[in-house]
Amino acid sequence: MAQNGDASATEQLLRRYAGMVRALARRFFLAGGETDDLVQEGMIGLVSAVRKYRAEEGKSFKNFAYLCVRRHILDAVKASARRKNGPLNQSLSLSDPTLGDRAEEGSPEDLILESEEEREFRRRLTKELSDFEFRVVTMYLDGMSYAEICEATGKNGKSVDNALTRAKKKLQASYSFKQ
Repeated sequence: MAQNGDASATEQLLRRYAGMVRALARRFFLAGGETDDLVQEGMIGLVSAVRKYRAEEGKSFKNFAYLCVRRHILDAVKASARRKNGPLNQSLSLSDPTLGDRAEEGSPEDLILESEEEREFRRRLTKELSDFEFRVVTMYLDGMSYAEICEATGKNGKSVDNALTRAKKKLQASYSFKQ
């Protein structure tokens, strides 16, 4: 019914699977974003699953929806981690009315402060994380994919994912305690 344009059927499916989307989103980290951003990406994946599901293929909708949501969330995480997006994510519009407040951001003093903040962040990483977690987080922040990290470390995807999850929890606990 949802595929035939029934809005109430679509809404019912979205409500039914919203918990699964939230649970999946909490397992990942979005650089520069929040879990709610990943939930939104997951919901887009769920809508896509509703549109693309074909019952005649013999697969359950639950499993199909899970795969679509997970892939959509992973794509969002990978896209946010790519270094090629850095200039776009950090750029300013010349027509931005608040530009005057930030006109000095590119000054040499700001660049030095940013490099000091980065050194402090990396120092904190080495202090809080195990060697493996530090290597995985560093590679991830440098824009490497899970597959590339697995190849570089010689570990499987689950080990890499677990290391990132542990690192995220440790850093969240550390930053919330110290600030």
